[in-house]
Amino acid sequence: MRIYFSASISGGRGQAHLYPPILMQLKGYGEVLTEFVADLIHTRMGEQDRTPEAIYRRDLDLVATCDVLVAEVTVPSFGVGVEVAEAGRLGKPVLALVRPKEGRRLSAMIAGDPNVAVVEYDTLEEARGAVDAFFQGLASDAGKI
Repeated sequence: MRIYFSASISGGRGQAHLYPPILMQLKGYGEVLTEFVADLIHTRMGEQDRTPEAIYRRDLDLVATCDVLVAEVTVPSFGVGVEVAEAGRLGKPVLALVRPKEGRRLSAMIAGDPNVAVVEYDTLEEARGAVDAFFQGLASDAGKI
């Protein structure tokens, strides 16, 4: 299984400490196409020579080739929103993980999308449980076909 992991980079790295453990868990389910998202220091290594157009094309090409998209959407990010929307448009299963914060709510464009499984979590253990449940559901659905 090819997994696209999406999370805020330019929009803010406030939840970046959670990205590596989520990424490691996803690797147990398949090939993660976007390991660079979980780079804690994310200095855009390899990105400085890329134009915004090249990054856009690369990311959308990866969304097109993935089987599933998992997004951490707590920190608002236009890029993550585009990736989630594109995955949904292509019929890919999408899991959106969000940590509720007082004074901030999830975009209605993600929360209201019937093709996106939105799961709120407070702890890393809850996020891990949501990831496991999502992939178990995919396996169950595949067995019904």
